[in-house]
Amino acid sequence: MNLFLHTLDNGIRLVHHRTKGLAAHCGLMICAGSRDEAAGEHGIAHFIEHMLFKGTRKRKSYHVLSRLEDVGGELNAYTTKEETAIHGSFMKGDYERAVEIISDIAFNSVFPEKEIDKEKAVIIEEINSYLDNPAEMIFDEFEEMVFPGQPLGRNILGTPDTVRSFTRKTLYGFISRNYDPRQMVFCSAGNIEDNKILRLFLKYFGAVPAKKKNNRSSILSLYKPSTLIKKMATNQNHCIIGNAAYALKDKRRMGMFLLNNLLGGQGMNSRLNLSLREKNGLAYDVESYYNTYCDTGVFSIYFGTDSRNLEKSISVTRSELDKLRSKKLGIIQLSRAKNQIKGYLARGYENHENLMLSLGKSLLVFNRIDTLEDICKKIDAVTSSELLEIANDIFHPSSLSTLIYK
Repeated sequence: MNLFLHTLDNGIRLVHHRTKGLAAHCGLMICAGSRDEAAGEHGIAHFIEHMLFKGTRKRKSYHVLSRLEDVGGELNAYTTKEETAIHGSFMKGDYERAVEIISDIAFNSVFPEKEIDKEKAVIIEEINSYLDNPAEMIFDEFEEMVFPGQPLGRNILGTPDTVRSFTRKTLYGFISRNYDPRQMVFCSAGNIEDNKILRLFLKYFGAVPAKKKNNRSSILSLYKPSTLIKKMATNQNHCIIGNAAYALKDKRRMGMFLLNNLLGGQGMNSRLNLSLREKNGLAYDVESYYNTYCDTGVFSIYFGTDSRNLEKSISVTRSELDKLRSKKLGIIQLSRAKNQIKGYLARGYENHENLMLSLGKSLLVFNRIDTLEDICKKIDAVTSSELLEIANDIFHPSSLSTLIYK
């Protein structure tokens, strides 16, 4: 992979991937998310992401929104529990326009009081929409069970009460504590020459002052397996079964990804899809997830089913987990599982917007970027014995928690 890397004196890192085509993509990834919120700040990282589009020292909100859209581009942002990203997609001839607007909203936003009040109402409506969607809400509540009483276990949106409490002072306070240039990566993909990328990177990010970020608090190991059943006004029963899992830098992470994909990944031939949906007709939507964080992780299986089929669905799910705990994958099964996930990765690399964000996340977290070939070698190195050990560690019945909406 053709990568250009550079680090500014203030600590902001750059990764650019030269690609073919007329479209280009770039973004700024910031190591600040909802897990960095202090008491009373629940939802502030996401609120700031919204407010970044509401005006800068030289632009009104409309001009921020129109800067890329006027030339057929798109400016967007997202917040996770561990990072905030501002990114754009556009024609390569508009590259400087994109870099400048991302820099402007990241470092020059002014958070007008009038806009704060309006955005509170918008986000409260977003929260209400979320509360009407049990298939989405159940994932956040499950993480609350895994990380009780800790910011990592809370949903990203916040609550109506915390959102109403935000002021310009609290927004600037969170940014001052958490927006550290040494914990930022500018990522880029497009048919742009390296020397032009470097010139624009220096022009729009070189003057950002360095600062010291507070150290992120590590997660406390408070997980205890439990079962919670909640009465909900839903047409289906919704169920999650899962456990705490491995962190981003854990050497067992690749094996866990393989097992997760085998169980309930995106393929229609996943074990859970075949057993719950194709064979028994018990569920329409069945998936498994492995979410990784810098110091921990979560594995979960989700399905929605009719109340009459709930117990059988749980039984079938646990049976599939027991199979992975009791018997090694054969040579052909293991090879098929590895080839499938390598194929998914290769296809993902062809989506240059996703690749750009992936490169940024890798540099932000690991301070390095593995090529597709490097990743495939790590996948090939996983053995059936390692998968059996991981399955017995994560899928053991005594370690699993269950959350049911019925």
